Amino acid sequence: MACKSDDISSMKGHAFTDHIFHHYSEINTDRIYMDYNATTPLEPEVIQAISEALQDAWGNPSSNYIAGAKAKAIINQSRENVARMVGGKAEDVIFTSGGTEANNLVLHTAVEHFRKSCRAAEQHEGHQNGCSGRPHIITSNVEHDSIKLVAEHLQMDGKADVTFVPVSKVTARVEVDDVIAAVRPNTCLISVMLANNETGVIMPVREICQRIKSLNKRHERLRILLHTDAAQALGKIRVDASELGVDYLTIVGHKFYAPRIGALYVNSPGTKTPLHPMLFGGGQERNFRPGTENTPMIAGLGKAAELVTSHLSEYESHMQSTKLYLEEQLRAVFKDKIHFNSHYPGSDILPNTCNVSILGPTLQGDVMTLPSLSYVCLACQSKQPSHILLSCGVPSEVAANALRLSVGRGTTEADVDAVVEDLRETVQLLEEMN
Repeated sequence: MACKSDDISSMKGHAFTDHIFHHYSEINTDRIYMDYNATTPLEPEVIQAISEALQDAWGNPSSNYIAGAKAKAIINQSRENVARMVGGKAEDVIFTSGGTEANNLVLHTAVEHFRKSCRAAEQHEGHQNGCSGRPHIITSNVEHDSIKLVAEHLQMDGKADVTFVPVSKVTARVEVDDVIAAVRPNTCLISVMLANNETGVIMPVREICQRIKSLNKRHERLRILLHTDAAQALGKIRVDASELGVDYLTIVGHKFYAPRIGALYVNSPGTKTPLHPMLFGGGQERNFRPGTENTPMIAGLGKAAELVTSHLSEYESHMQSTKLYLEEQLRAVFKDKIHFNSHYPGSDILPNTCNVSILGPTLQGDVMTLPSLSYVCLACQSKQPSHILLSCGVPSEVAANALRLSVGRGTTEADVDAVVEDLRETVQLLEEMN
């Protein structure tokens, strides 16, 4: 059984910088981790920032004594760092508990803004196009559950109408023309993820925003708000909210080596862009998200954002070359048995994401059932094929065997070799058993 070598010195022939190399030992040495789209370990600098905040900035940030002032200063610096990472201003960043809260806050805001805008229009103008009926939300059919389930809940409760635009079965992207065709007079929000967590496909968010902004210039209609969940993209590709043209952008720390905390970018919240709180309390985060700030986790998020800003090109290049090596090795070992579920004509893919199926009548749904893969941490299908892969045009029998391998900043070619060897042994065992 192939497994990760304990001899780190044997890996130093690879062209990794010191900043990347330390990740070789970031995971328990008896396992190889290739599920970085699910979560990431903390960078050492992030751990240090959290530890220092726990020790020195334990005070309430709203207080004026030293520990509180330190906490406030850390929060302010972290806000600057996060804003810089996404091309925004410090005042555009609202800290949240994570991506799920940020996404919920956007959909809540869209519905509330529609309701208040319609009420104001009725009082002052008598009528405005789009104010009849319920608010309408457009999203794709491959979103994270923190968008999908919230939208479904609003629909079931009769609080909103929702259109789930299907992605193309050729490109696996939600196509711009399909989104525009779904727009109604009462459309109040379009939410499309920046990159898909299973396929790695990067969505045409910028193009969607450009088309919608031309619609928004028509004064007779309600404004359509624009949101992207950038959870999978941050730390892997360049993300600039201003260039994308979004009003809201969801930030998830644990996807880019930060702790499990998040933030929401809002383009000038409360002035240019509406933001209606779901919680009410002590006034923190300018009343948009009250609650005493979690200083240590915010410190960790800020440090991780600073690292992304400083090292993104290095991270992206390393992940891209490692993924290409992984795909080459899979092709070399499995030849015509391999099917890549993350390759689509005309679509750009995240530099770290490889979704594959190993084909064969004796392998249906069984690739991950043997203990021979106990040294590998990766994402595999449950009993049912992924609805996302099916939506992207992957046949059911292929999707049933899907494995998502997502590499990280410190994944080495030796890790890749060991994972591919484990997969080869597993497939060989299954074929012999059948």
